[in-house]
Amino acid sequence: MRTDTNDSWLARALARPEPEDDTARRILDAALEQFTLLGVRRSSVDDVAKRAGVSRVTVYRRFQTKDRLVEETLLRELSRFFARLDAAVAGLPSMKERVVEGFVVALRHTRAHPLFGGMLRLEPEVVLPYLTVQGGSSLSATVEYLTGHLRRAQQVEGRPDEDPRPVAELMVRVAVSFLLNPSSCIAMEDAEQARAFARRYLAPLLDA
Repeated sequence: MRTDTNDSWLARALARPEPEDDTARRILDAALEQFTLLGVRRSSVDDVAKRAGVSRVTVYRRFQTKDRLVEETLLRELSRFFARLDAAVAGLPSMKERVVEGFVVALRHTRAHPLFGGMLRLEPEVVLPYLTVQGGSSLSATVEYLTGHLRRAQQVEGRPDEDPRPVAELMVRVAVSFLLNPSSCIAMEDAEQARAFARRYLAPLLDA
């Protein structure tokens, strides 16, 4: 897969709409199913085209390369993930509660997602570069996403007008660490344990 140094793939996902083209949506649906079942390395553009009921030329016309197709599939799933995360925490009355629940939802959704979770288990080399050595822009985009939420909470809840970026970055790094390496002396096998961890260690960061 290619990397975008100037235009983060994750930054694009944060505000990404569904494709207007019905055929493009069908191809992305087929790609998601194909990559989930067999992984990226074992899947070809021909496989995706057959699953979508279109010709390989049609796939290439819309996505140019397999790398671009994989990227666009991940982008759409990331966009859906952030929409789900926003919806899960939108009704909670305080930023501390949203941080706690957001941490729980993010871990649960990512681990259970057939593509993200499956790729992390079966093809980590496809995903890990975007979260580690090549993940600078991805990390920055995720931090900006959370920073925006923290800033709005400062205004609504009357919190001190300080730069929330350091807190946002620390929270994101903690979440990514647990995602990449769930083995820990910290019990986090279910949602309640994850919630307890977030209440004890993440929520207090808002007052730091």
